[in-house]
Amino acid sequence: MLPPLLLVTDRHGADRPLAETVGAAVAGGARFVWLRDRELDAEARRALARDLIAILAPVGGRLVVGGDPDLASEAGAQGVHLPGSAGIDGVRALREKLGAAALIGFSAHSVAEIAAAEAAGADYATLSPVFPTASKPGYGPALGLEALRAACSTSRLPVFALGGIDGGNARACREAGAAGVAVMGGVMRSLDPQSETARFVAAVS
Repeated sequence: MLPPLLLVTDRHGADRPLAETVGAAVAGGARFVWLRDRELDAEARRALARDLIAILAPVGGRLVVGGDPDLASEAGAQGVHLPGSAGIDGVRALREKLGAAALIGFSAHSVAEIAAAEAAGADYATLSPVFPTASKPGYGPALGLEALRAACSTSRLPVFALGGIDGGNARACREAGAAGVAVMGGVMRSLDPQSETARFVAAVS
């Protein structure tokens, strides 16, 4: 079973180093981290991945690397999170490449994509944007809790609500059937990421 909070990284979210923010979030209860920060060069991203794995390993946490299976393998991450642009065929190809043990996530933007990701062999998917958010431009209006409820009721795939998640709506996402919530700005931009993470963990546990 996956932890109910998926922490999405954004090193631009705070003045402190990203590893420090993630370390504070892990101290607050985070156990599942998606390394996004796609614009870093390969070596810097690899070093960052290894730093995050070192933070997560003592507490049995898991790291998935966004969109780069080679980097994930080199760094020793537990899996890969594919963007929606990779398509469902990308999930199948990655499963063939990495095998059954790897954790594969997929960024879905509709109920149909959730079902397709399950059929293709993904281990979990994010559904976004559930609520209005400035960090998810180009994906149309917010899907809302009804779409989240529909996705969760028609698929056995663990679905993480993403987009506009805050302390006031995280519990509602779980009540709609989500396996958890994916949070970026709410923790990354917080002045106290440890306490903020603890609040999210309490809301979705």
